[in-house]
Amino acid sequence: MRRAAVASATRPAAEVPGVRDEVLRPAAVAKVWTGVGAPLETMAVPGVLLAPGDVIVAVELATLCSSDVHIAAGHRSAPAPMVLGHECVGRVMSIGAGGALDVSGAPIALGDRVVWSVAVSCGDCDRCTSALPQKCRHLRTYGHERIGAHWELSGGLASHVHVLAGTAIVPVGERIPARVAAPAACGAATAWAALRRAEREVPLPRSIVLVTGAGIVGLSATAIAADRGATVIVSEPAKKRRRLARFGAAATIDPCDGGALETALRGLGVEGVEGVDIAVEASGAPAAVETALTAVGIGGVAVLVGSLSPAPPVAMDAEAIVRGLVTIAGVQHYTGDDLREAVEYLRGAWGRHPFEDLVDPVLPLAAADEALALAAAGGAFRVGVDPRR
Repeated sequence: MRRAAVASATRPAAEVPGVRDEVLRPAAVAKVWTGVGAPLETMAVPGVLLAPGDVIVAVELATLCSSDVHIAAGHRSAPAPMVLGHECVGRVMSIGAGGALDVSGAPIALGDRVVWSVAVSCGDCDRCTSALPQKCRHLRTYGHERIGAHWELSGGLASHVHVLAGTAIVPVGERIPARVAAPAACGAATAWAALRRAEREVPLPRSIVLVTGAGIVGLSATAIAADRGATVIVSEPAKKRRRLARFGAAATIDPCDGGALETALRGLGVEGVEGVDIAVEASGAPAAVETALTAVGIGGVAVLVGSLSPAPPVAMDAEAIVRGLVTIAGVQHYTGDDLREAVEYLRGAWGRHPFEDLVDPVLPLAAADEALALAAAGGAFRVGVDPRR
């Protein structure tokens, strides 16, 4: 990339008290998206301005989410240039003045292996103080922001990430494999938030849960719900993904088969029910959204998490929603507590369910263009990028 546009070495010294120039030796390297159809450009970052509460994390593994693919393809509006990627695990290499705290309030130490939230929140606005930090008035998000003079290392396709104060940081320890930990800050945390929202209306134990979309969010929701005592049915059109849905699902169905859900319910010995208790829509496909809305029975809840790109409107039978006392909720991102609890869940669950198999292949940072192409092809749940290779 043209260094004159982004070179951090020429920045003026910080004038804010507590902010210091942190020299990176060797210089950090990031892959920068400059626009649709253009190859990623390599950017060297020899130093950053490290504010109090900030940390620098050396990336162990980053994984590519569908939102990265949508941005790169131009299906989702985004400012260029930017460093894509918001799913990472890595080690803390430097800490700002006065130290930094994890989401539980404990001090972060050099060498800690951590994941962090996609969102950076101010903590002071009306939304942050109303338990909606993921919708902060001053929100910034990793992997979605234009490179700025004081935040060059803002995404996961890099050797290092500059994790800002206001980010929920969660230590993961040494046992959780990188392929499980990296996508936790999207897939598992979003699934946890979706099910937490559903439980405002319906307790998970002994409930019937329909998950539409067997991607990483859907499979994470499947495993969490099943482990908490729910009977889970996964609806997924791709035969290969249905075969791989080994995450505690009691049944998998093809949504193209109009009677598949009723057949599955009969097979599970719950014939005669008027619908599922909880539907988690994790694909974003309009047909799947309609399925989720119509599948919920009286007093149930449909949680929509997959609709994050423009799509055609969906049909809704408002009378059925009203008469059925059905709740419809939308969930985007999650809170710091959701991420912490999702990581705690994964500490035990990665040995029970094949979460590690969901990230394959893993490519070096130099092959980030190839990794994006593989992710766009749709065959992999997640493609990984290891900058240490």
